[in-house]
Parts: sequence; C-alpha cells; structure tokens
Amino acid sequence: RYLAVSVYAADPLPPFPASIKDGYALRAEDGAGIRTVLGESSAGDVLEKPVTSGFCVLINTGAPIPPGADCVMQVEDTELVEASEDGKTEIKVKILKCPTVGQDIRPVGSDIKQGQEILCAGQRLGPADLGLLATAGVTVVHCYVKPTVGVMSTGNELIEPFAPLTEGKIRDSNRTTLLAQLNEAGVRSVDLGIARDTPDALLHKLTDALDQVDVIITTGGVSMGNKDYLKQVIVDDLKAKLHFARVFMKPGKPTTFATLEHKGKHKLIFGLPGNPVSAIVTCNLYVIPALRKMAGCQNPERTVMKVKVDRDLYLDPRPEYHRAFLTWEKGDIIPTAHTTGNQISSRLLSMSTASVLMLLPPISDSLTVIEQGSHVDAVVIGAL
Repeated sequence: RYLAVSVYAADPLPPFPASIKDGYALRAEDGAGIRTVLGESSAGDVLEKPVTSGFCVLINTGAPIPPGADCVMQVEDTELVEASEDGKTEIKVKILKCPTVGQDIRPVGSDIKQGQEILCAGQRLGPADLGLLATAGVTVVHCYVKPTVGVMSTGNELIEPFAPLTEGKIRDSNRTTLLAQLNEAGVRSVDLGIARDTPDALLHKLTDALDQVDVIITTGGVSMGNKDYLKQVIVDDLKAKLHFARVFMKPGKPTTFATLEHKGKHKLIFGLPGNPVSAIVTCNLYVIPALRKMAGCQNPERTVMKVKVDRDLYLDPRPEYHRAFLTWEKGDIIPTAHTTGNQISSRLLSMSTASVLMLLPPISDSLTVIEQGSHVDAVVIGAL
C-alpha cells in the first residue's frame, strides 16, 4: 500500500537518554578509578536514585540513563573489584579508561525528533515502514485505495482449462496468466470468465463487470477480424472514450485503452491482444504501471536496466520487446541476456523463463541488426 498522507512522530525516539552498550553509567568528571555500584538499570526499568561522584550504575543496552550520570563505560573497559558472597551482586568496579561526557549515550530524539516526518505521502509501506509506524505508536494511516481489476477473455473458440479439447476449441490460458501476474503485483483481481464473440454477450459481460471492478482487462476481440467487436461495444454502447487502439510495437499492436464514467465512478478498460505473449507483454508495459499509479506509486514504470545481447538480433520494422533471461558472468558488471527462442506472439513458452523484455529499435537504413555483445535497455518483468 502507498501512503496518501505523510506521517509525523508524536514522540521522540528514544524518549529518554538510553545506553548504547552494556556497562556502567557514571560521571565523566571522576575519570578512571574505583566506583561503588549503586544498583542496576535495565531496559524497561527506571532507577530513580541519582548517580553522584564516586558511584556508578550497572546498565544494559537500551536502558534509561539514571539521573546524575552523563556517560557509559562499556563493560569491556572495566574490572570487577568486589562482589557479594554469592557473586550475584556487584559492589565495586574499576573503570580502566577515562570516560567523556555523552560517551555511549543515545540522546533524546537522536533517532527520531518529535514532530519529524517519518514517512512521506506516496511512500510504499514495506516491513520496515510498518515497524517504524509501530515504533511511533501510529496504528492507523491514510493510504490510496487499491483498484480492483477484472480479467475477461473473449472468443468463441475458448474453453476452460479443465475442459477436454474438442474440434475447433482451445483452452483459455490468458486469464490464468494475467490473474497470476496481477496477484504477483499485489493487485486485487476478479475472474470475469469468458465472453462469447457477439456484441450482446460482450455488452452484458462488460456491464456486469463495471458494477464489480475499477479496471477491466480483456484479451482478444481488438484486432481487425469480423468477430472483433470490443471497440464497437465500448465506444458505441458504453460511450467510452477511446484513447488508443493500435500501438507501434511488437508484440501487442492491437492494444486498446478506453475510459468511461459508470454510475458516477471513473473506470478503465484495457483491451489486450488475444495472443498469449502479446497479452502478458502489454500487461507488463501498460496495465501494471497504470495500476501502480492508481494505487499511489510515484514511480509506477517497470525497472529498466542495461543488458548485453548473447547473439546477433535482426530488427523488425516495429520496436520489439524481445523476451530473454539473464546470467551474470564472473567479473561482468552488465548481465548477458539470452533470448528465449522463437518470438512468435502465440508461443507462451517464450515467456516461461523470461525475466526481461529487451527493447529493440525498429529497423532503419543505418541499423538492421543488434550485434552480439551490444548493450541494450531491458524492462524487468520477473525475478532476476
């Protein structure tokens, strides 16, 4: 989750002068020499008896500095001189080094000052941040609302993954892939099922979905075929604003994006291509960043890094997002990107090991091939 409102510390940390070491709290002006042990200050306890000249207090890490003491001598620089008969109580110790005022003491507010901004608006709340909130006694914060996303496949040829294949049918892999991708990104998602390739079926499915989710992702129905009705339905029937319906890229050319108002709420529709690779690539490039932005992320784009190509790569007329996995050779600063093989957009096998998408420019008169060993940018889409 991302913070919508900055958080400020109501109290300083530490809220009292605290010992950095296990040792003895004493007065620096006494220098080295013998001290009489008044008692013990441990974490969670407060010793009210003041430390005066010639005395010290046995103290544990994190314990409050007793009144009168202005430094701590670590136990390694002391020597026990006298203890009780049973050895459980220290009576006198010898300070072996001359201490200085403030030695091994965390002053009040040295970690966090009272009123200090500890977390800023737009910051992602990770484990350390939650611990920081607990430290500051903050149990309720204002966060951006995470969008709920529905995933729908379209196509008369599609059947559920558990169904046996029959003539002319294929199992729907896109919903499984995209729902898993959204789950990995921490997005709340809803399985909207399969819509048949008719305007009425699409309109019914989309209308029901708009009541449930903030963002709809569809796959299929956005190309140029006579059964590709999605753009017609969202523009003519749902009165959505079509922002784009073709993108100069490979894979993912038919990618479509539209917005609309539904019952007073702003909704987003991403129409992704039906080919499995095109769907997952465009989900990573368009959908995931948009969802991060909606959730309050200040830098929603995927991470881009430099990689070294492992072979000659011949360029396409369109900019290409080439699937690859990385290896690091000993001594190399930049990893080597290994292509996942045939890059046809129907071949989901090319995504199974991919952790990056290499950004290859379109072919030109001056550049037709990226030579082996060249450095290119790559979008990180998986664990490295």
